[in-house]
Amino acid sequence: MTSLDKPTEDTQQQDARAVTEAALFEAFGGVRGMVETVVPGLLFVTIFTINKDLHMSAIAALAVSLVLVVVRLAMKDTVKHAFSGVFGVAFGVVFAMMTGNAKDFYLPGMIYTLGLSLAYIITALCGVPLIGLMLGPVFKENLSWRTRNPGRKKAYTKASWAWGLILLAKCAILFPLYWWADTAQLGWVLVALKIPPFLLAVWLTWVFLAKAPAPIDVFAEMEAAEKAEEEKADEEKAAAEAGGRHRRDA
Repeated sequence: MTSLDKPTEDTQQQDARAVTEAALFEAFGGVRGMVETVVPGLLFVTIFTINKDLHMSAIAALAVSLVLVVVRLAMKDTVKHAFSGVFGVAFGVVFAMMTGNAKDFYLPGMIYTLGLSLAYIITALCGVPLIGLMLGPVFKENLSWRTRNPGRKKAYTKASWAWGLILLAKCAILFPLYWWADTAQLGWVLVALKIPPFLLAVWLTWVFLAKAPAPIDVFAEMEAAEKAEEEKADEEKAAAEAGGRHRRDA
């Protein structure tokens, strides 16, 4: 292999960044996942702004969530993001119907966001960052970053702090509006805050991981270990057979 054929450091970094981008895209649902997150809430607040009908708004939001799941199933695509959207909308619909307050359609999602922000922060403080737990299997490193790859652990910790603080700031905006604003105002602000904080958190995660050491592929290590054991067993078997033939010949 000539010097021109050898991968340069820049090429390796570009490959690592490409892998990181692909993994983040897969983990967080990509463009379709963002659309599936925004559309039900957008439809709810649009209909409610027009006619103030809680039941029609809630049913429309739930119906479009179900349609998105059906589309995923028809395309034989992963449905985890669509299903999470359905459950989130269903909780909001049930809660709003029970209380008769349209603003309560948004409350379960707001509480979930608050809980998630605290989970990111607490796990980062405890040395087991949630982002690492989520992305470890995606990068085929599982939990190897905890003890064998301190640079990755540091990056995951920074990313978890970023997610936790961004979501906490989002909650600091939404919860006062829940008490002070009307349903339409809260709904439009919530829709406006769906994508930008998410993109900021994903971008920061990409920045931290792109600068971190490459993940340790534990699956490849296990396959290599299994192959080595099989080869050793084959060698021992061959040696035993050879020894047996030698004794018979003697």
